[in-house]
Amino acid sequence: MRKKTIKLLSALICAFICVGLFTGCNKNKTSDKENQGNKDKITTIRLNEVTRSIFYAPMYAAISEGFFEEEGIEIELSTGQGADKTMQQLISGSVNIGFSGPEQVMYIYNQGREDYPVVFAQLTQKDGSFLVSREKHSEFSWQDIKGKTVIGGRPGGVPEMALEYVLKNENIDKEKDLNLVTNIAFDAVPGAFKGGT
Repeated sequence: MRKKTIKLLSALICAFICVGLFTGCNKNKTSDKENQGNKDKITTIRLNEVTRSIFYAPMYAAISEGFFEEEGIEIELSTGQGADKTMQQLISGSVNIGFSGPEQVMYIYNQGREDYPVVFAQLTQKDGSFLVSREKHSEFSWQDIKGKTVIGGRPGGVPEMALEYVLKNENIDKEKDLNLVTNIAFDAVPGAFKGGT
């Protein structure tokens, strides 16, 4: 059943891509009046991003400069404040597209759902997390975080997995060498960091 569903989804995605390619290559010229009529047809896309991030700056600029509107697309942008919340919005049908890490789709697929989301695009090549400190370090070394408290992301999320990957590569034991906090809600992390809690 799952293989058939995956094959069907793959075929549909390929068909949509082909239709999009051929539609974009249409040689028919239309009059200015016809073009104006097409611009009046607006397609609304409800998009939920996991967080406000510099990595999405091109999208923010395109929305702000009206590039989507020029193509007849209105973007209704909302922020989920966590990949799990973005995925809830997507599954519930509240949004059409969710920007989040691919791990969310795997978690939902592993739950045995037949209506799991599909990853169809890569927006960034790197995780958008940063390691920051309250104290200035002119020459940082990963060994400097030993004995410190580090606020990680949600267990199983891309930011947390990226941090654990770096720690492992630097021979830092996340259980013994530092206090790794992973129980703070995504949108509460900045306040917890500032407050020192």
